[in-house]
Amino acid sequence: MGRKARVEQGELARLVARGWSNAELAEHFGVTESGVLQAKRAAGLSRQMTDHRAALPWKLSREHSQSGPATNLRNLSAVAQGRTVPREKINTALRWAGRLAQQGLDIAYDPESGFYEVAAGEESHIGGVLEAARSALEAGE
Repeated sequence: MGRKARVEQGELARLVARGWSNAELAEHFGVTESGVLQAKRAAGLSRQMTDHRAALPWKLSREHSQSGPATNLRNLSAVAQGRTVPREKINTALRWAGRLAQQGLDIAYDPESGFYEVAAGEESHIGGVLEAARSALEAGE
């Protein structure tokens, strides 16, 4: 049985900075792509996953996961977390959420029927998501 391949973090960082793919890195170091991903995480080189649980606190059924409201909420969440989102997608999400907030509406979800609009209470879900996205956009300007 051979010695376990070792991924040297300094070399890994240099190659990642040059734009090498995981497949290229795996071949270079003699490990699997999964091994490369583990090494990247250990070296702090992997990008943090975007967490949309605050914007989408519901367990969505598959048929609703790509709906307009779900997509808009994910885009607003991504912006709030400092991710790059295409401008047209940001604008669509901001217009949608802004319209709801301006009309005193909020969004709710039912696994059977999907998303629907409701009167906003004191703690508006859509208002909070919208405010977080707007704050991040203003900070980035």
